[in-house]
Amino acid sequence: MPVRTRVTVPLEFADGYRTTAEVITFTGLADGKEHLALALGDVSSPSSQAPLVRMHSECMTGDVFGSQRCDCGPQLREAVERIATAGGYLLYLRQEGRGIGLYAKLDAYALQDLGMDTYEANRALGHADDERDYTAAAQMLTTLGATEIDLLTNNPDKSRQLRDLGISVRSVRPTGVHASAANVRYLQAKVAHTQHTIELAS
Repeated sequence: MPVRTRVTVPLEFADGYRTTAEVITFTGLADGKEHLALALGDVSSPSSQAPLVRMHSECMTGDVFGSQRCDCGPQLREAVERIATAGGYLLYLRQEGRGIGLYAKLDAYALQDLGMDTYEANRALGHADDERDYTAAAQMLTTLGATEIDLLTNNPDKSRQLRDLGISVRSVRPTGVHASAANVRYLQAKVAHTQHTIELAS
C-alpha cells in the first residue's frame, strides 16, 4: 500500500505533555477507511530493533471528550509518550466501538445503563463482541517496513490477528491499568469475555 502523505504535527495533551509526530496516510487500504499512522520518536533505529507499536481504535467519547466510561483516552495518552520514548508507531484506526460505529456504541451505553455489560449490549444490538479486523493495520505496518514489532496492548486478539496477517510480534507489552469507579465494570468485562491482560484490584 503506498504512502499518500507525510506531515509533521506537534502534539500537546491536556496535562501539558508535548511531542512531535509524523502523521502518515495511505492509499488502497483493505477496508477503505482513513486510518493514520503516527511515527513517534526515533523510528530509524537499526533493523535489529523492533519498533514499539500500538493499534489504537478511535474512541470519540474517550479520546476527544474524556469520557470516564472507558480507558481509551488514558491509554492513548500513555501510548504516545511510551512510543515517543522508545521509537515506533501509533496506528489510529477508525474502528469506533470495537468496530460497530459511534451511534451503535452509544446505543450500547444505553443498554449498559439497564444492567448489561459492554459485550452483552453489543449482542443485544445484533453485533459481535468485537468486529475489528486488523488487515489494514498489517498493510500499514508492512508499508512502513515494520514487519517485526513490539506490540503495546492488553488485548490478545490484536497480536493473534497481526501474526496471522504476517506481522512478527516479537513481544507484547501491557498498557497501564486506568481504572476508575465509572469504568471498572467495563474493564472487568474485558477480562471476563476477551481475556484482556488487565490486573484489577479485587
